[in-house]
Amino acid sequence: MKLVSPGSLCVTYAACITCATFSPLAAAQPAQAYPSKPIRMIVPGAPGGLTDLGARILAPRMGELLGQQIVADSRSGAAGLIACDIVAKAAADGYTLLFGFSGPLVILPALNSATPYDTVKDFTPLTLVATSPYVLLVHPGIAAKSVKELIALAKAQPGKLNYASGGVGTGIHMSAELLNLQAGVKIVHVTYKSALPAMTALMAGEVDMMFVGLSQALPFVKSGKLRALAMGGTKRAAALPDLPTITESGYAVDASGWYGVVAPRNLSRPLVEKLHGVLTQVLNEASVMQRLNDHALVPAPSTPEQFAAFLRSEVATWRKVVEAAGLKNKSNL
Repeated sequence: MKLVSPGSLCVTYAACITCATFSPLAAAQPAQAYPSKPIRMIVPGAPGGLTDLGARILAPRMGELLGQQIVADSRSGAAGLIACDIVAKAAADGYTLLFGFSGPLVILPALNSATPYDTVKDFTPLTLVATSPYVLLVHPGIAAKSVKELIALAKAQPGKLNYASGGVGTGIHMSAELLNLQAGVKIVHVTYKSALPAMTALMAGEVDMMFVGLSQALPFVKSGKLRALAMGGTKRAAALPDLPTITESGYAVDASGWYGVVAPRNLSRPLVEKLHGVLTQVLNEASVMQRLNDHALVPAPSTPEQFAAFLRSEVATWRKVVEAAGLKNKSNL
């Protein structure tokens, strides 16, 4: 999410190329022998959640192409920190992967100085998988029908408007803080235990606005219970083609969740190539793309280098937002 991080010698695919020396035979052998046993894909979230769902869409087809089962292993707790730490400390042998997302990989480290891993140094990026754009919603009673009108209201009445979220450090919380930063306003945060009670409060008029995932927003937008002002992603959504993005509205805010696959640091070049090739093939298959789209996940495969650069950019973005909002060490952990 930029919701639009070199660190160790082996963070990126490009770094592996420049820092490691392989003979042709040595480079080929590990990839040919791999995998010889099942691969574990750690998922930072509870079974049935969107992150778990995304991993389970990819894992079976990846397993077919690799000739070994890929087991999606859901590990909830500590906002995803536990799962990420497992992978950060795992052997770099290709048998432990992380189906990660923006929260524990780039937002949590910015918020919490006790995070036991460094996203840039402790992982080998393989590919970005998908993005999940948020929608900026307001209660119908708010006298704003565009982002510009909302910002004008916030500037005219400093500290009066507020927004809901499902907790400190969540993507929908940080998206609103990014908007605060880019627009030069202070819309006040009201936190709830999760996105569901936050949505309920917004519909009741207890709060003025919030960011939420497209799939959650659609029923309430179409019924008129809530008003959508803009899409948070980089493109308009097919489900709401007339709704502009926040960027189109004049503010450099990419408010999207995202998902990607990383491995422990120091993963060898041949294994990076093999896993990236399989992931790319799967993500370009029509049936997989459709299943992701059905859950408002926009497929976004990348090269390892592109994903590494994206992670660095995200880490920098969220550090800046956290500093501006005074949120350091104020996460839910």
